[in-house]
Amino acid sequence: MSKAGSVGLVALGGLLAAALWWRRHPSACPYGQRWAVEVPHPYITAARLNDALGDVAGKRVLEVGPGTGYYTLPVAERVGDAGRLHILDVQQEMLDLTARRARERGLLNVVATQGDARALPYADGSFDAAFLVTVLGEVPDQDAALRELARVLRPGGRLVVGELFGDPHWVAPGALRRRAAAAGLRFEQRIGTPLAYFARFVRTTGREDQ
Repeated sequence: MSKAGSVGLVALGGLLAAALWWRRHPSACPYGQRWAVEVPHPYITAARLNDALGDVAGKRVLEVGPGTGYYTLPVAERVGDAGRLHILDVQQEMLDLTARRARERGLLNVVATQGDARALPYADGSFDAAFLVTVLGEVPDQDAALRELARVLRPGGRLVVGELFGDPHWVAPGALRRRAAAAGLRFEQRIGTPLAYFARFVRTTGREDQ
């Protein structure tokens, strides 16, 4: 094997090892690597997210893990002045960046809160809809995050989860459906393929019935 080929194999091995480590040690994308969440999102586009969320005009909506606002800004536009889009992230720098971008576009309906998806700082039944895209796998306890999302949704509220294969923290649709069901969320629809999809769930019961 040539020297170049050997170097390529070593580099590939390093990338695979890094991806495996990251999958076993879930964490949010660091602010210093925010470029990684600003590249185009193939197949899990903002338009498909809009289809999955449905009508959110005038509604109270929650986004967990907005990153740099790739999905935040188009959803905020659809929510409109009569509604509110709350964004929650563990990194204040991400929140500051996204909130600034929203203001620059004249979007004053975005409310930023630093917090943990495993213990959402909102009252029961606070939101009409919630969404998170390529974020669930970054949470160390996915089951706790889904239980919290179910808790803060009103009965009939919608949760949309977006996933893209190739992300180190990708969540397979079957595993997502099992975890969501255990949290009290009923699967309603998948938009896209099993490798690149938005899955919509509905909270159909009160918390006391879960």
